[in-house]
Amino acid sequence: MSEQSQALPVLPDDAVMRAVEEDCITMCQEMIRIPSVNFGEGKGDEKAMAEYVAERLKEVGIASELIVTGENRVNVVAKIAGSDPSRPGLVVHGHIDVVPANPDDWSVDPFGGEIKDGFVWGRGAVDMKDMDAMILATVRHWARTGYQPTRNILLVFFADEEAGSVYGSRWLVKHRPELFDSYTEAVSEVGGFSVTITGGHRLYLVEGAQKGIQWMKLTAHGEAGHGSFINKNNSITRLTQAIAKIGEYEWPQRETKTGKLFWGKIAELTGEKYDPANVRPLLKHIGGAARMLGATIQNTANPTMLEAGYKANVIPQSASAVVDGRFLPAYEHELVDTIKKLAGDDIDVELLVRDIALEVDFHGPLVDAMTSSITEFDPAGIPVPYLMSGGTDNKALSELGIVGYGFSPVLLPADLDFFALFHGVDERIPVDGLRFGVRVLNHFLQNA
Repeated sequence: MSEQSQALPVLPDDAVMRAVEEDCITMCQEMIRIPSVNFGEGKGDEKAMAEYVAERLKEVGIASELIVTGENRVNVVAKIAGSDPSRPGLVVHGHIDVVPANPDDWSVDPFGGEIKDGFVWGRGAVDMKDMDAMILATVRHWARTGYQPTRNILLVFFADEEAGSVYGSRWLVKHRPELFDSYTEAVSEVGGFSVTITGGHRLYLVEGAQKGIQWMKLTAHGEAGHGSFINKNNSITRLTQAIAKIGEYEWPQRETKTGKLFWGKIAELTGEKYDPANVRPLLKHIGGAARMLGATIQNTANPTMLEAGYKANVIPQSASAVVDGRFLPAYEHELVDTIKKLAGDDIDVELLVRDIALEVDFHGPLVDAMTSSITEFDPAGIPVPYLMSGGTDNKALSELGIVGYGFSPVLLPADLDFFALFHGVDERIPVDGLRFGVRVLNHFLQNA
């Protein structure tokens, strides 16, 4: 491990930016204390969070619109005029809902927003009230100092991202598309964070691709009968055989253009061979990031739900299961065709939910601005694109032709298992990481 890669960046002693950092940290804490929990199935409440965001903008003279899409489902939209309106605008967005948290499982109050051991703790600390706070702190700083960005910037704080975005980005894209007129690019969550790999190299992962979704219901039909009889046409037996094949299937590894850049860089930095047909040997070099990135080298299909029967001594006529399928960009047909083949002709396969995969190019002025902003504050940092296993609101915006990236920069301790904190117990974000992140975001948005 080289001295350069070991050394953490030191932020300039800038009193103005120190104030911006404190504003960011305080707002992150305050937002965590607003339990904007999304329980799914339409049950969520972002109203108080949306009002908080609008009030923080109003304090510095930034007008916003609260867009109600359901009972207590509220989005916030604000426009910041650029000095060159001839340039296409940039959407900077976050979501203000969080997943539930069981206080009994946590070592702290999940909605306490306390600072302990150098971290801000609480539900939403990494997903994604940290980024919401960085966005707010940045534009509040601009308003106070009279700074005007070059491009028009549209701030959007979406509802319902944690349950399919029905009351958030999907709704706004469908019912208020005019909001996004003349905006061509977007940045949001799950990118720009540091991952320290073998050799002490500090990579900053910028999200440039996302897997797609196919949630499918598999149903087997058989012959109903008494549980004490011999039954060779048992629907449960037939179903479990099919889902066992699906759950145990070894999917072939596939190369995507984003994966080639990411895994190629890992191989280069660690002295390993890059084999697009087998990148699993590289996983050992990326620590806890392998938890998620290991799922981005292939399609995946996991049985997640089972439903059958109503009495212990009755063989049911049908049985069903749900499979969570995730496909790489350009490999959707492989996922669907393989599942149908593994299930067999006797199993009905019904599509429940589908969402697209995304992949954008990792070059151009916006990418240059992201990478230069990282290296401005961490000269040892190595920006690299990656493919994420889940999805963000950028999928909805892509329907309007908006090209989106994940860029919510944060500097992380080398030994922190960051991906385990998403929707996890004791979710927390390092205070110093927030300080770093808001400076990088401010620099990026001024040069985007």
